[in-house]
Amino acid sequence: MTIVLMLSKLIHNIIPFFNRMTCVVLCLCLLLVSGAFSQGVKDYEFAGSFYPKNKDKLSSMINGFISDAKVILPEGDILGIVCPHAGYIYSGPVAGYSYRAIRNYKVKTIIILAPSHHYYFKGISIYPDGFFNTPFGKLRVDSNLALRFGQLSFVSFESKFFYGEHSIEVELPFIKKIMPDVSIIPVLFGDVNLSQMKTLAKFIAELYKNNRILVIVSTDMSHYHSYFEARTIDLETVSHVRKKDYSWLWDSVKKNEMHACGILPLITFILYTDDLGGSIKILKYANSGDTQGYKKKVVGYMSAIAYRIRNLSKKEDKMGFTDDDKRALLNIARRTLEAYLGQKKVPEFETASDSLKEKRMVFVTLKEKGQLRGCIGRIVPDTPLYKAVSEVAIDSAIHDPRFPAVRFDELGDIEIEISVMTPFEKVNNLDEIKVGRDGLLIKKGFHSGLLLPQVPGEFGWDKKTYLENLCRKAGLYNDAYKEEDAVIYRFSADVFSEKELLK
Repeated sequence: MTIVLMLSKLIHNIIPFFNRMTCVVLCLCLLLVSGAFSQGVKDYEFAGSFYPKNKDKLSSMINGFISDAKVILPEGDILGIVCPHAGYIYSGPVAGYSYRAIRNYKVKTIIILAPSHHYYFKGISIYPDGFFNTPFGKLRVDSNLALRFGQLSFVSFESKFFYGEHSIEVELPFIKKIMPDVSIIPVLFGDVNLSQMKTLAKFIAELYKNNRILVIVSTDMSHYHSYFEARTIDLETVSHVRKKDYSWLWDSVKKNEMHACGILPLITFILYTDDLGGSIKILKYANSGDTQGYKKKVVGYMSAIAYRIRNLSKKEDKMGFTDDDKRALLNIARRTLEAYLGQKKVPEFETASDSLKEKRMVFVTLKEKGQLRGCIGRIVPDTPLYKAVSEVAIDSAIHDPRFPAVRFDELGDIEIEISVMTPFEKVNNLDEIKVGRDGLLIKKGFHSGLLLPQVPGEFGWDKKTYLENLCRKAGLYNDAYKEEDAVIYRFSADVFSEKELLK
C-alpha cells in the first residue's frame, strides 16, 4: 500500500473535520514531496495458459474475436460492458462482442470490477498505483482517481490480492489492443453486502458524470453443469440482468446459488446503470459447450452493454413538461388506483398547468417488483392529459387481458410509469427507425399493434427483432412488416416513473 493512500485513509478515519477536498489536496502534496508512487509493474501471469504469450498470435486471435462479433449498438452513451474471463479459446468468442461494442469509444479510464477467486477479505480492494503489463505493453493505473475511492469505509488498497488472480488480467489484452492509451482502475470484490454495493455504485455513477470513464465487469456465468442445465440456469440469470433486477441476483447470493462467479460486481454494475438512468442490452450468450464442443460440464459466458439514451432532455424540452407536471401526473395515477381499487370511486382532479390540459396520447404501465403487471394506453388524443392518465390507469389495472385485475393490497408493490406520446409519423423507409428513440405502430388489414420506445431497450432488441415483435403484438407473422399493405408509424415519448421522480 502506498504512503499517499495510507495517509488518505488515515485522514478520513481519524481527522473527520477535514473535508474531502482538503484530504485529496494534502495527499497529493505529500505525494509530490515524497515521490510516494511506486510506479511498479505487475507482470502478466496467465499468458501462455489463458491466452497466447506471443504478441502476434494474441493480436490475430483478438482481431478474429472482434471481427466475428456482429453487434448492433443501441443509440446513446455507453456506460459499461460485461465480459467473461475464462481462457480465450472458451470465452473469447463471447468477449469479442463486448469489446467490439466499445472499440471506437473514447474514454480516459476503465474501472474493472472483478471477483477475487483466491483471497478472502472484507469489502473491496483496489490496486493502488503503477502498471499492469500485457504482451502488447503496459496499462497505467489511474492513481489519482483510485485515490478517491479511499473515501469509502469498506475500500482497501492491497496489491497482494491481485497476484494469482486471472479475472482482471484476462481483460487487459483486449483493453490494450483496442484502447492502447487508456488507464485502468482494477477493483476486486471480497465479502460485501448490498448496502455497500449501492454505495459503491452511486460513487462510480458520480465519477462517470465528471470523468471520461467506462466500467467493465469481469464474470463468467454458471460453472460445471451439463450443457442444457447450464443454459436453463444462465438464461434465467441473463433475463434478470437485462431487466436490471438486482434483487433477484442478491437473493441468489443469500441462497448460496452459483449463478455467476462475479455476481457481486454484476449487481454493482446493475445498480450503477440504474443510478444513471441506463438500460442493459444482452449482446451474446454462449457456454463452453458452444465454443469448444464438450457438453458434459460447461461454463457459461455473457456479453452485455449498459447505455443510456442521450436525447432524453430534448424529448422533455419538446414535450414541455416540468418535473412538477410529471409528479402531478404520477400522483393522479396513484390516487386514482387507490380510490378505485379500494372504494370503487373515481376521484375528480383539477390542474393549473396548461401542459396537462392539452389533449395527448398516453400509456400507463404498471410494474410489480420489476415485472410487467399491466399496460394500456390511449392513442387518440381526445381527452385532456391529466384526465386521460386517470382513466388509463384504471384500464391498465383491471382491463389488460394478459393479467388478472390488480388488487388493492398489491398497490404497495406497484410502480407506475407514464409514457406521453408525440403524434404518429408514417415510416416511409425502415432506415428512419431508431431503436431507443422511436415507438412503433403497425397496421395491416384488421390487425394493429403498438410498442413503446422503451420496450426494445428493456429486452435488448435490435431493429429486426423489434419489428418482428411488433408484428407479433399485432397478431401477425414475424415478417409481415415487409408486406406492401403493412403501414408503420413511429413516435417518441416522454417516459417517467415513480422510481425516477418520487424516490
